[in-house]
Amino acid sequence: MTEKIYIARHGFRLNWISTTWQSATGLPRDPPLTAYGETQAEELNQYFLSFPEDERPTAIFSSPYYRCLQTSRPLAKALGVPIYVEHGVVEWYSPVAPGTGLHPRPGSTESLKTFFSEIDPSWSTLYYPSRKGETVKEVHDRVDEFLVSFFAAIAQRLPLERRRRLLFVTHAATTIALVRSFVGDRELHMKVGCCSISELDRHTDGVREGQVLGAFKAIALASGEHLKGGSSREWGFEDIEVEKGRVVEDPGVPGSEGEKDEPVGLQLDNHLTSNL
Repeated sequence: MTEKIYIARHGFRLNWISTTWQSATGLPRDPPLTAYGETQAEELNQYFLSFPEDERPTAIFSSPYYRCLQTSRPLAKALGVPIYVEHGVVEWYSPVAPGTGLHPRPGSTESLKTFFSEIDPSWSTLYYPSRKGETVKEVHDRVDEFLVSFFAAIAQRLPLERRRRLLFVTHAATTIALVRSFVGDRELHMKVGCCSISELDRHTDGVREGQVLGAFKAIALASGEHLKGGSSREWGFEDIEVEKGRVVEDPGVPGSEGEKDEPVGLQLDNHLTSNL
């Protein structure tokens, strides 16, 4: 049984201070970390290394974006734990404006392993969000659906010792949606800074066997106390631009107008599907 969840946002992004950044993967909207962001990632690593061994993460599930994998790498190397790439905790994009194409989607696990040797390619992504974007409600629905299937999947795919304490490395909006799903409160207020940490423990009473949503209690929410520079670049859902009750649409990637929006949703193999 998974007893503890950690959720970290990636470190400080290079595109926030430079307009001439280059993507190592060639993917649009996939900036690397700044030097400061890399320092934050190392501070996150040192924070976890200060824990007793029986409280450290036993596996890392990372968004496939380069900045999240960069943030995950120091800890994966230090602890000798794998990074599993999972699109279910990928970046949130608001709905695309009509006629502007689709949002980007990071490459395969195999392609990302060429940059990060710590990736374990044995994990197959469970969930692919639509490249057409999501409303605020839809990103929360996505995370709910993903987590229920995710915990069924890890029970079959990972040994018990590997799934005891999980670290998700993701993005601000997805961090908030994950915490809200785990504690069962979609109205929970959060502002999430770079390399901040949320910590959740499983309830010991009143939780059904196999329950995921609402089965955890928050010990810390988006804490930046482990960072020398404190919390930075904080973001919450109240910071999005809304017009007439709807999230303002974003443009897609130029040239993607003819691409297919697939796969979308849960991608469970036949063996797993037959056991759910």
